[in-house]
Amino acid sequence: MSHTVITTTTTTTRTSGDGFLNTGYTRTIPGLLKIGQTLALLVAFLCVHCARGWPSWAAFQFFEVVALWFFVAFLLFLLMHLFRLQGKMPCINWPLTEFFHYSVGSVLLLIASIVAAVKSGGVSALVVGSVFGFIATFLMAVSLWTSFSVACGPHAGATM
Repeated sequence: MSHTVITTTTTTTRTSGDGFLNTGYTRTIPGLLKIGQTLALLVAFLCVHCARGWPSWAAFQFFEVVALWFFVAFLLFLLMHLFRLQGKMPCINWPLTEFFHYSVGSVLLLIASIVAAVKSGGVSALVVGSVFGFIATFLMAVSLWTSFSVACGPHAGATM
């Protein structure tokens, strides 16, 4: 009598995010920095936008434009990482794009925050907006520093 034994092995792999949503990204350092940046920029924009009696209209319009522009940009970057969209658009170098936005954003927001702090005229909402602008600038500088090795570091195929 001959017997045949058939063995079946099933292997399942699980990633840090369930489905198409990468929730594990929000627990990483870059994810937490992006969340902090977007929140700080939103608070800075809302403080300046809702304040009454601007002492210097041009300075706070510049601050609003810079804060809103980079709020939208970093919110889009955060959503792209959450929904894993950068893998679907490989024609764009996303680490270099984010590095560029961090470098330009930190310089422009630093300038806008300094101008807003100087021109606030004692209006408390404007002072709070400029403080959150400085917080967002610091978070962008940290992101710039951490993303430098990814965007501009030595490439694997490069030989010296």
